[in-house]
Amino acid sequence: MTVSTNGRGAMLSADHDFDDPEPSRVAALARRLTGRVAAIATTLLGLLALTFAMGRLLPNDPVIAITGPEVSKEVYDRVFLELGLDRPVWEQFLTYVGKVLQGDLGVSTTTGQKVVTDLLMVFPATVELAAVALLVGVGLGVPLGIVAAVKRGTVVDLVARLIGLAGHSIPSFWLALMALLFFYAKLDWFAASGRVDVFYEGLVTPVTGFLLLDAALDRNWDVFWNALNHIVLPGTILGYYSVAYISRMTRSFMLEQLSQEYVVTAQAKGLLPRQVIWRHAFKNIRVQLLTIIALTFGGLLDGAVLIETVFAWPGLGQYLTRGIQMNDINVVMGSVLMIGVVFLIINLASDALYRILDPRTR
Repeated sequence: MTVSTNGRGAMLSADHDFDDPEPSRVAALARRLTGRVAAIATTLLGLLALTFAMGRLLPNDPVIAITGPEVSKEVYDRVFLELGLDRPVWEQFLTYVGKVLQGDLGVSTTTGQKVVTDLLMVFPATVELAAVALLVGVGLGVPLGIVAAVKRGTVVDLVARLIGLAGHSIPSFWLALMALLFFYAKLDWFAASGRVDVFYEGLVTPVTGFLLLDAALDRNWDVFWNALNHIVLPGTILGYYSVAYISRMTRSFMLEQLSQEYVVTAQAKGLLPRQVIWRHAFKNIRVQLLTIIALTFGGLLDGAVLIETVFAWPGLGQYLTRGIQMNDINVVMGSVLMIGVVFLIINLASDALYRILDPRTR
């Protein structure tokens, strides 16, 4: 920039070099995307390393798991070489990563099918169960947490906190067994196990893998209501634990907002309590709740193992449990890897929604 002045100090001319903000903005976006891609790649690599190490540390022989205990030494040595177990560990890991990137998670010794094929069959059942549980958790947990915060120190607040404490204390399998005893054995209100009665199996062509949705799309309402009868009890039991967590976090977030000055100002202006709570305070905790709900959904997918076992629900949890019992290492590694990938996807999705709902984070 050049400047010239006269004797009175007045500026006569100036050449300004204005920096175009667009390149810097593009560069910042590129750096952000590069950092995000690097973080995702690092996380996936760490997840692959974890599952690979788990497969090597489990007290079972992968060769025996394939051939069975009654096998000759010649056959054992041949399978040992075919699996590449004679190679260095780092080379085995690179081979494992390459196969995973190609969608090859091995073959299940229990079912005799590819693990990827099995996962595509069982995972929709777990997602469907977790979705119902999340609806229960959000539908009951958020209002309960808000009411507890508004009625802080009252009997309502005490009941809400006791519900949360019980949800974190009572074992899920015990509560599931008690629910079966009362609602199935005594009252006969709900079905006991499976996604649908044997009579209705195979009547709906699987399109999405979600039985309720497929039955609705096929307009087979008999199958739909039967499937709904089967999912209500396990979905509610699983959702109760999300109610406990979501209500506790909602109460904490609301208490923080209700103590802010803008709430006091809104109350002083004469706004109705419901306007202050829902239009002002609740609006400012939506982003925080979004993160909690996303993490809760991931936890439901992971925590459905016991519920699926008790209710014989043909999902990922039961598939993983059977793989552990049968020492099927490919099933265990593939299931754990899939759960980790789902958690990663959920975190990325919640982060994107976080930026959309809260402009301050952009």
